[in-house]
Amino acid sequence: MTMIGFAGVVALSGCVSSHVMIGQARAPISPNEVHIYLGPPPAKYDAIASLDTSSSGSFSFTAQRKSDKVIERLKIEAAKLGANGVLLQNISDQVAGSVGTGGGSASASGNTAVGVGFGGSIALHRKAGNGIAIYVYPDPKAQQ
Repeated sequence: MTMIGFAGVVALSGCVSSHVMIGQARAPISPNEVHIYLGPPPAKYDAIASLDTSSSGSFSFTAQRKSDKVIERLKIEAAKLGANGVLLQNISDQVAGSVGTGGGSASASGNTAVGVGFGGSIALHRKAGNGIAIYVYPDPKAQQ
């Protein structure tokens, strides 16, 4: 596989968000209309789906940017289902792999052999998040 092909597969596989339906979907809306809730909203709401996503493939390097990407993807997935809110459940770190290198040298002379080696590894992390896509009914008191 060429390097460009591999990069394409990595980029596409990282954009995967999933959902499990637990209610009735509505007509899709814009992700800009989706609000994030850290607790249940004060108005009546219906649960639509359980959402899961990650920052994988986003090329974000800071924890904040990775979290922002997770929230963006949750909003996109919710909007596809017509949800105007996401009840955020969790954003956490996941180990996504590691990059390592090492080297060594050996020499032998007569009845003696000496070997030296060294190596290092860095863990790669991504953010993963989940929430409940919800439809929040308009508050009739707020419209007066």
